[in-house]
Amino acid sequence: MASGPQGNSSSGQVVAFPGRAGGQVGFERLELQRIMDLYGRMVAAGQWRDYAMDFDRNAASFAAFRRATERPQARIEKRPSLRNKQGMYTLFGEHGQVLKRGHDLAGVLAPMERRLMKSVDD
Repeated sequence: MASGPQGNSSSGQVVAFPGRAGGQVGFERLELQRIMDLYGRMVAAGQWRDYAMDFDRNAASFAAFRRATERPQARIEKRPSLRNKQGMYTLFGEHGQVLKRGHDLAGVLAPMERRLMKSVDD
């Protein structure tokens, strides 16, 4: 059986990209899908126009902007180190104030979801 450059047989080995430290926090597929769904509906409503994502060893962050030159109107942060304390998800407002914290992403996004609801007159 052929062996790879590491001397391993047919099993593969995951190696960190050179120059980058491992252990980066990121959003899982379903989390990102839920966030991007909200972003798309906010764009359709004319509230948001741009977004940015940031990933490091301690947290993953998604920021939504009304205009690219302004500060983010909302920022969603995932910080796994807070999983057993106040919840790893946090929703920050435009001025950096904490709007909602929790263990469930859907509950943390609820204040932004409510912005999309409009009352209907009979």
